[in-house]
Amino acid sequence: MNYLIDNPDKVMPFFWEHLSLTFSSLLIALCIALPLGFLITKYKKLQAPVTSVLGIIYTIPSMALYAALIPYTGLGVTTATVGLVAYAQMILVRNVIAAMNGIDPMMIEAAKGMGMSKAQILFKIEVPLALPVVIAGIRVATVSIISIGTVAAWIGAGGLGRLIYQGLNHDHTGKIVAGTVTIAILAIGADLLFRVIEKILSPRTT
Repeated sequence: MNYLIDNPDKVMPFFWEHLSLTFSSLLIALCIALPLGFLITKYKKLQAPVTSVLGIIYTIPSMALYAALIPYTGLGVTTATVGLVAYAQMILVRNVIAAMNGIDPMMIEAAKGMGMSKAQILFKIEVPLALPVVIAGIRVATVSIISIGTVAAWIGAGGLGRLIYQGLNHDHTGKIVAGTVTIAILAIGADLLFRVIEKILSPRTT
């Protein structure tokens, strides 16, 4: 902890790199997972093959996936981002499916009976009801990205993993502890943030 307290100017650049990698990967992952998840709920025959492929990708060790990507995307942030986006898909898509399947069909039928169009039903009924569960998936995916993103330092993507690798290479316990603690703080902070958002968006029961 002494290294972290005494050298914030050396730790913070790694922190900002890790934060940038995390949320840029999350944003790209959401742009893919949200429409894919909604599509699967409308065409249920796609659910088994798509989730099976995503499940296989999720089980691949991160270093093995990065190694497979390097010949195509090179070393650095691009490969790290592609890998993190791929890992996040299983969590995000699964939660979108669960959220959409959890909507009471009677509410959809009632909306149709009121003459609402498919677009109106989607954006006025389905999306608001599904949002809390989707946010829960985003929370889990964010923490996962923060954790797996640590390995991205191995391929030159920077972040707090780089600080840990420096500590391992130079037998510097202070750097290892500083990197580990800062990653934990980032993960806990992200988890709390999305829990608050999830609570705000959850339907009131009273």
